Amino acid sequence: ADNLSDALKKLKITTTDSTADSLEGCLDCLLQALAENNMETSEKIQKSGVLQVFASLLTPQSSCTAKVANVIAEVARNEFMRNPCVDAGLIPPLVQLLNCKDQEVLLQTGRALGNICYDSHEGRNAVDHAGGAHIVVDHIRSLCSKTDPASEKLLTVFCGMLMNYSNENDTLQSQLINMGVIPTLVKLLGIHCQNAALTEMCLVAFGNLAELESSKEQFAYTNIAEELVKLFKKQIEHDKKEMIFEVLAPLAENDVIKLQLVEAGLVECLLEIVQKTVDSDKEDDVAELKTASDLMVLLLLGDESMQKLFEGGKGSVFQRVLSWIPSNSHQLQLAGALAIANFARNDGNCIHMVDNGIVQKLMDLLDRHVEDGNVTVQHAALSALRNLAIPVVNKAKMLSAGVAEAVLKFLRSEMPPVQFKLLGTLRMLIDAQAEAAEQLGKNVKLVERLVEWCEAKDHAGVMGESNRLLSALIRHSKSKEVIRTIVQSGGIKHLVTMATSEHVIMQNEALVALALIAALELVAAEKDLENAQLVPILHRLLSDDRSAPEIKYNSMVLICALIGSEPLQKEVQSMAFLEVVSKLRSHENKTVAQQASLTEQRLAVES
Repeated sequence: ADNLSDALKKLKITTTDSTADSLEGCLDCLLQALAENNMETSEKIQKSGVLQVFASLLTPQSSCTAKVANVIAEVARNEFMRNPCVDAGLIPPLVQLLNCKDQEVLLQTGRALGNICYDSHEGRNAVDHAGGAHIVVDHIRSLCSKTDPASEKLLTVFCGMLMNYSNENDTLQSQLINMGVIPTLVKLLGIHCQNAALTEMCLVAFGNLAELESSKEQFAYTNIAEELVKLFKKQIEHDKKEMIFEVLAPLAENDVIKLQLVEAGLVECLLEIVQKTVDSDKEDDVAELKTASDLMVLLLLGDESMQKLFEGGKGSVFQRVLSWIPSNSHQLQLAGALAIANFARNDGNCIHMVDNGIVQKLMDLLDRHVEDGNVTVQHAALSALRNLAIPVVNKAKMLSAGVAEAVLKFLRSEMPPVQFKLLGTLRMLIDAQAEAAEQLGKNVKLVERLVEWCEAKDHAGVMGESNRLLSALIRHSKSKEVIRTIVQSGGIKHLVTMATSEHVIMQNEALVALALIAALELVAAEKDLENAQLVPILHRLLSDDRSAPEIKYNSMVLICALIGSEPLQKEVQSMAFLEVVSKLRSHENKTVAQQASLTEQRLAVES
């Protein structure tokens, strides 16, 4: 301790002409004390005011410069020392030292700057202001191809410095990307893949940068996919694989990179991991199984990568994924169902899968999760069924396979994501399927649940889908019995509200359903239509210049149908509809103009 105090005093009174030997002795003493107790020594250094002296000692000519930088690097390992280092004016001279040729000085300077930047806003700003990142990127570029131990050590420190400099800071990450650091780091990874420390630094740097959208475009122009897959194949340790996964996941969000990863053979690696870990309950294996299967699903989100792996339904990858669905692992069931939902993104794939028995596999999976089932698996299986039901030719096949009944088992679910997919699946299934729409529309339990969900204000998606399914049951069945069931369950007011939706498609579906109600069962529905203020709503839709042509057209069709009810006719007459309708005769849309003429005639006759 006495030696330390002496050394600090000597350094304090040091002038530029003091001998290098005495300076060196003081610095050695400091480094030894820091090695023994870094925190305590750093506090003493801070209190002594010696940091300000260091600024003047950081000169390229001095033989002690590397040791001074080493001391700064050591003290800056403590969070409380980083701002004092900035305040003492150490950043500009340190950045200047990056221009010297001495390897030891460069190494210690890189360490000092990297440590000062670690989690320090002030440190990063000061380095940015002094232009430090630019010089470091240039160094990395010129050292990139050198594989001697000293150069690799320097590269590791410089990569670490850039990582600390830009970590979780979008602005600084963008700056590095604009400097073209990505192709350099990818090249570095390829050349130095045998050097574990350097590889690790590269991976962390990639992880930092890969979150930014602009970086993905740059990564797509490099051979990052190939390098990462090559590196991945060599890894045995879980932590190393995990590090690569952390880079792969954000990169795989880019469709171009998805395809590159598929072509580089990542899928085979992932399938191998799944096979090795599926029956294990070791924590690391469970984590790897999840990451690998999640990444697999992510790769299938790209149209090209998905189609490449589908291979007309004959692809080995597609077959392997199918085998996940009956698995006993919830994680694999989930990934399998999500993968099918992703494969089911065009009619050709959907038709092929339905013809080859995928529906039964998904229904069996749902069956395993009816009672206290896994919500994410339910949601994924329903998503897959919904997508498969989109092509017209699949609807009847899926209905006769019993999909509607399988889906209805989840009516009791209190989980909005499951409710949402269940509604979407039923709506897709009954599209233009009159018999199925009638059967479901007469199902009182279903209709009552729909009416209940039409009021799910906290879940806009569920509310919207319930309204759309109510409307679809009427539009596709055109059945009086279905309309009576909906009237008795209190569904009319929701269809009227739906006519005021901000989405034109929903407004239109509501108006068509209401026109069918008015044409087929007006007497049964008139009280509800009146209470729901349908006539004033129609007046508003026709008066509003922003209403789409099809909304104006269907509103007029509905008005003509409502005149058949005495109370509703009185309401129509009291609201000056003639005036609004006659204006629409000159509407630019011919169909609207024609319907306006017809409606005007009807209204004139009735009045």
